[in-house]
Amino acid sequence: EVYILILPAFGIMSHGMLNYAGKSLTFGPLGMIFAIFSIGLVGCLVWSHHMYVIGMDIDSRVYYMTATMIIAIPTGIKIYSWLLTLYDNFYKINSLSLWIVGFIFMFTLGG
Repeated sequence: EVYILILPAFGIMSHGMLNYAGKSLTFGPLGMIFAIFSIGLVGCLVWSHHMYVIGMDIDSRVYYMTATMIIAIPTGIKIYSWLLTLYDNFYKINSLSLWIVGFIFMFTLGG
């Protein structure tokens, strides 16, 4: 599942952001931990949401649609924490900063 495959990138993103911002902790480390666990858990529950069109009954479709939308909550917590980690920082343009901004932008738009 895509949500499980992206988990290592979340860790790389957080460590790169700490290195770039020069901080020792991300904003809300406990919230980030709970967000990672909930993305992994809910990601395992919605593995078949790609199969809407194969004739599921309406109750199954509503369940998978709702569970898929619930993943947006911990994802939003992660993006909010990343942005607040970068807040109030001296911005220097280098490859790491461009990668961080590009990842946040593409992950926010692409989900």
